[in-house]
Amino acid sequence: MTVRRAGKAWLVAGGALGACLSFVALLVVGTYSAAAGLLGGAGSAAGGTVALAKGAVPALYQGLVQRWGNLCPEINPALLAAQLYQESGWNPRAVSPVGAKGIAQFMPGTWAGHGVDGDGDGDRDIWDPADAIPSAASYDCELAGYVKGAPGDRTANMLAAYNAGAYAVIKYGGVPPYKETQGYVRIIRSLATSFARPVGRVDPSRQAAGAIHYAQQKLGTPYLWGGTGTAAQNGRFDCSGLTQAAYESVGIRLPRVANDQYNAGPHPSREELLPGDLVFFSDDLTNSRAIRHVGIYVGGGYMIDAPRTGAVIRFDRIDTPDYFGATRVTAEGAAALPTHLPEA
Repeated sequence: MTVRRAGKAWLVAGGALGACLSFVALLVVGTYSAAAGLLGGAGSAAGGTVALAKGAVPALYQGLVQRWGNLCPEINPALLAAQLYQESGWNPRAVSPVGAKGIAQFMPGTWAGHGVDGDGDGDRDIWDPADAIPSAASYDCELAGYVKGAPGDRTANMLAAYNAGAYAVIKYGGVPPYKETQGYVRIIRSLATSFARPVGRVDPSRQAAGAIHYAQQKLGTPYLWGGTGTAAQNGRFDCSGLTQAAYESVGIRLPRVANDQYNAGPHPSREELLPGDLVFFSDDLTNSRAIRHVGIYVGGGYMIDAPRTGAVIRFDRIDTPDYFGATRVTAEGAAALPTHLPEA
């Protein structure tokens, strides 16, 4: 639910509507052809330094995450970013209902034993990201050391130890058979994909055509701030309400607001966009948390979006100065997103 920038050409007026709909129909069919061509080139990092996706980590913390995310082989910057986002949503003043504090959500007792002076200023401040982010990485690496003798994937074992304790990992010889712990490992590894800069092509979305089809049926619908398409709202949407409903129509539940939707999958470059990708816009191109608008890419440099109050759902160009980037939504990525973050 975000404010849209002003001043877009209205492309669905008059006789142009039929031509645009035919254009989208061709693009939807083309999605599958493009997907077939890209599958062979899809890839992901298999080692070495992991770079962070553009703007995925707020600029204020990006250097800390990139540096401390390489502290030991079991973690990388994208994994550390996923943990921090899952814990606090990058809020350095966050407090959980059980008393965990700061951007890394340390309990005071855990902090007393594992907090480090990351910035070398002579203190260990649970509220200071310059201490808390290094402490999170250091604690991960400590846990990795505790369970290094357990069989299986070392990163998975480290994450399991973070959630269930090192003793449980050692006892069961790997990730323990706890639903919560297995879910935590899966969630963090899925989220990490949305924070890592892709290496090679990003796999095409299997649900893209359905999401576009849904949005296409809403062309001409008046915009409504806060709109999610309910009957009480006469089927009207704001920008992120439209994208949420479009992907819900194909079985993928996205968060409500645009800046959270950005983390629902990996991030293709502008040159690699495919129909169905979500495209995002912001006045701060260094911080995904500042994203304020989203649309669904349909190809040819255009998206379907719900622009602003007084406008209707329509086609708009994406190549504007405030274009932030894109996300290729995956079911796993959407399911990994936190449903509730601690309050400041």
